[in-house]
Amino acid sequence: MVAAHALPGIGSRVSWPAMKQGERVLLAPPSHDASLALSAARGDRRAFARLVDENKRSVYGLCLRLLSDPEEAKDAAQEAFTRAYASLESYDLEQAFAPWVLRIARNHCLDLLRRRLPARARVELDAEEEDGRHHELADTTSEPADEAIQKAQTRVALERAVAALPPNYREVVHLFHVEQLSYKEIAATMGIPLGTVMTWLHRARAQLRTLLEGQEVSP
Repeated sequence: MVAAHALPGIGSRVSWPAMKQGERVLLAPPSHDASLALSAARGDRRAFARLVDENKRSVYGLCLRLLSDPEEAKDAAQEAFTRAYASLESYDLEQAFAPWVLRIARNHCLDLLRRRLPARARVELDAEEEDGRHHELADTTSEPADEAIQKAQTRVALERAVAALPPNYREVVHLFHVEQLSYKEIAATMGIPLGTVMTWLHRARAQLRTLLEGQEVSP
């Protein structure tokens, strides 16, 4: 378990929500975030506490997806907000707060994951596209996944298939389908080109279909 620092004006620990991987979170609009972030940067700790409260589910959810350990994910999420508070001056007020703090959380989690592995086993998550082409994605509203995951057995199969994806594909699937970030927001969170986001989602779905063949589950 990693050590987590206290958040200014919030106490030594944040009350993290009880949630599961795959739970969806609604994100606040940029204008609302900008007002709170500006106040927080000027020393209003209650404003930052609101930012934490409004984004803690999405940050914790991403940390849980990456680290696969609830306690370690809580510590990582807390550390992400601590770092965000210390870096408020670098936050772009014209952008939503969630992708910015999610990127901080992602980078911290990846650092933790890299420390677990020997150098030869580390995975480069920001690899360039193989063919350099952008792939259009199907309309997600027409996908049958919502029907499939209603049953516990199917949900478990889908979770296992997602867990078997390469780390970069697994992460982009989580950000798009669970956190419901836009392509642009995912690109900002992961620090990759917009076209790469689209390509990785396209390939992740193709791999999910392959993994789920014979299980009567559609990605």
